[in-house]
Amino acid sequence: MADLTMIAANLENIHARIAAAARAAGRDPADVTLIAVSKTHPRAAVLAALAAGQAVFGENKVQEAEEKFPIPGAKLHLIGALQTNKAAHAVRLADAIDSLDRERLSDAIAKAAAAAGRLPELLVQVNIGDEPQKAGVPLAAADGFIKASRARFGAALKGLMCIPPEGVDPLPYFKRLAAMADAHGLAVRSMGMSGDFEIAIAAGATHVRVGTAIFGARPVPPGVIPATHH
Repeated sequence: MADLTMIAANLENIHARIAAAARAAGRDPADVTLIAVSKTHPRAAVLAALAAGQAVFGENKVQEAEEKFPIPGAKLHLIGALQTNKAAHAVRLADAIDSLDRERLSDAIAKAAAAAGRLPELLVQVNIGDEPQKAGVPLAAADGFIKASRARFGAALKGLMCIPPEGVDPLPYFKRLAAMADAHGLAVRSMGMSGDFEIAIAAGATHVRVGTAIFGARPVPPGVIPATHH
């Protein structure tokens, strides 16, 4: 459960770490946007973060996001895998959809955007480690899909997102995503989470996604035995 009294202090700490990582990489800290991942935490936690000056939030599931947003002054990124049947809800609600990864989803977003008269910003999610259990465009198909998405959505396609494999050095994966964004002339690279965002910033991240380091441990659903992390 989010400790509302700690959120402001946690945000201050994360912003200080982002600034230090950016300066160490010879970058302007203002060029790195913090996405506060509020999934599983209550609307009160989002409001506490907003009151502390945080404006950009990330949610995994459309249904949960709809329970908390829209909130005046808050920008919502949908960062989880998006089902095509949720595309219309996502287009109406989100400021950015960061998980575009297949043609059927492109079709659903384009149709929903035409109906709603609005198109969120879009990021293509690349399966940077080619992991079968993860969402994202496979590496072999990524260049073609990015080009097709740019042709279809124009300036709304802002950049790329990835989640590197767990348990290995993420730096080569972050560098690969940054190089891919550069090759396509895309400015946004959303990469890096609570455990590795400083490495991502060194590799050129423009957006980092931090949840537990801001809001605390995610609530465990009833009947679920929490995992232990050593």
